[in-house]
Amino acid sequence: MFQHSPTTNKYTTFLTIIGAEADQMQQSICLIRAARHARLAGIRFTGGAILDLMPTFSAEAVRQQAAALGFNQVGIIPAVPSPTLGAYLRWIEAGMHGTMVYLARPDRVARRRDLNAILPGVQSLIVVALEYGTRVVPEEVLSDPRRGRISNYAWGRDYHDLMLPRLEHLAAWLREQTDGTIACRAYVDTGAILERSHAQQAGLGFIGKNTMLIHPRRGSYRFLGELLTSLAFDVYDMPQRATMCGTCTRCLTACPTGALPTPYQLDARRCISYLTIELKGTIPPELRPLMGNWVYGCDICQEVCPFTRFVQPATEPAFYPIEIDRAAPPLADLLALDDPTFQARFAGTPIARIRRERLVRNACVAAGNSGLAEFAPALERLAMSDDSPLVREHAAWALAQLAASGRG
Repeated sequence: MFQHSPTTNKYTTFLTIIGAEADQMQQSICLIRAARHARLAGIRFTGGAILDLMPTFSAEAVRQQAAALGFNQVGIIPAVPSPTLGAYLRWIEAGMHGTMVYLARPDRVARRRDLNAILPGVQSLIVVALEYGTRVVPEEVLSDPRRGRISNYAWGRDYHDLMLPRLEHLAAWLREQTDGTIACRAYVDTGAILERSHAQQAGLGFIGKNTMLIHPRRGSYRFLGELLTSLAFDVYDMPQRATMCGTCTRCLTACPTGALPTPYQLDARRCISYLTIELKGTIPPELRPLMGNWVYGCDICQEVCPFTRFVQPATEPAFYPIEIDRAAPPLADLLALDDPTFQARFAGTPIARIRRERLVRNACVAAGNSGLAEFAPALERLAMSDDSPLVREHAAWALAQLAASGRG
């Protein structure tokens, strides 16, 4: 599966146009183009320098193997910085990452600037997608105020547990097909990689005004994973268009908390997904009434997107809910959770990572928004005697909400 290609001088000339005066995005675009041309010629290319001739591996063979492992899409690109790195750094500077301080750590930023900081000698980035669309639960169930609503991606098994072993299997296969000395590093959500930007560069979709990666014929209900490797490939994928949203602003208008202040910009501090998952402390009181019955994540900006009509049913059975309560559990059940019942119910799902305290906190907010007096006894118990000050505070707020609506 290896092949050699003759080199020519035109790639050296092409590389010289990358000047120090170019801004970061222009420089990244030039690097991407240069790397593609150089590697098609069988030249090893790192950070703007030609090193030596090297064999290349079959990109088509990787695509076939990835498909055999169950991935719905795969793209392969040179391992160069994301062209949107500057926008990411400005987003951090604006504080829109909220309490997710790990996103701004200097070592994390350094890895996003140079993938060699993650895997020395990295040549290529393999980006895979696995679709999770399982829209099988009726809307009237999901919006029932007696139920808590869970984002579609968390209805089944934890995608990390499904995708990472497959990426490791792909890495092992690559070693078997080569001399066994290549380096690889796999990530599913855990690496300091601007994965949606790299996926766009790999042709897997465009970036929507809701900041999601959207495939024009498959929508945005997809998980992403990456495999960094020291291998070079015979063919590299070309970018998808930067965006295809046109004049549409449905996602911006539909977001109940105003988390999309401008197109292509997410203020995580106002996002329901951030508030219910990433935020470990108190949910801002002014945002609680806007959260409806969401208790884990949010799908609104994806649901209203016109491209969502093209979402394909997931081919992975483990992403489908085994029962309706996996997608929309009764709030009464969530309010009654203790640590053992939480673990028994949500082990092996994405929800397990937020633990009992945050899920019950979220359920208190949903109960307060429900306007249903039937939740008052459970909320009173939590407000008076729960071990968690966080739960007690949110339960007290929910009781006040019910009382203000005349239902408490």
